[in-house]
Parts: sequence; C-alpha cells; structure tokens
Amino acid sequence: QVQLVESGGGSVQAGRSLRLSCAASGSIFSINAMGWYRQAPGKQRELVAVITSGGTTNYADSVKGRFTISRDNAKNTAYLQMNGLKPENTAVYYCKGWGLRNDYWGQGTQVTVSS
Repeated sequence: QVQLVESGGGSVQAGRSLRLSCAASGSIFSINAMGWYRQAPGKQRELVAVITSGGTTNYADSVKGRFTISRDNAKNTAYLQMNGLKPENTAVYYCKGWGLRNDYWGQGTQVTVSS
C-alpha cells in the first residue's frame, strides 16, 4: 500500500507562485510515475503534469512553460512548481502515483488564484 500526502496549496494573487509537494510513504518501491491532476468546480479532473521514475516529464499544454514537475527520489517526494498563476488555475490539485498493480491518489490540496 502507498500513501500520498500533498501540501503547499493556498490562496495567491494572479502572477504569483506556489510549490506543491507530494510525499509518498509505504510500498514506494512499487511506484513508477508520479503526477499531478487538478479538478476545478464543475469540471472533470485533468492531468497537469507527470514525471516518470527516469525523470521524463510531460505537461498539459495550458501549463507548459509555467509549471515544472520534479521528484526527489531520496525523499520520496514529487513537486509541482507553479509560476505565473492565473485565476483559471484555481482547483483542487491531486497527486497520483502509478504503481505496478494499482494507482494511488492523495487527498488533494486547494489552490485558489485571485485576480
């Protein structure tokens, strides 16, 4: 079993930055890729960014050039650096881990961006 705990959300003004963290514990050896999703009110959950165990990254077009995903394998933690935040980035951000047999989700952290 794997547990994922997000932190770092909050309320900021447009143009500012936030860094989200996702700490993994448990059977972390089973985790390959890690990523971030977000879900805004009334919308479907969408993929924001993903990073493989080898460090390959992929981003949603809407965040390319502003968001950066990274991971520290020694700390079992993934990060999402969000720069140039926009009001439309307001959502609950969820961490996801892709395991060998199962996928795992964190509880989510709220990000609110005001204009």
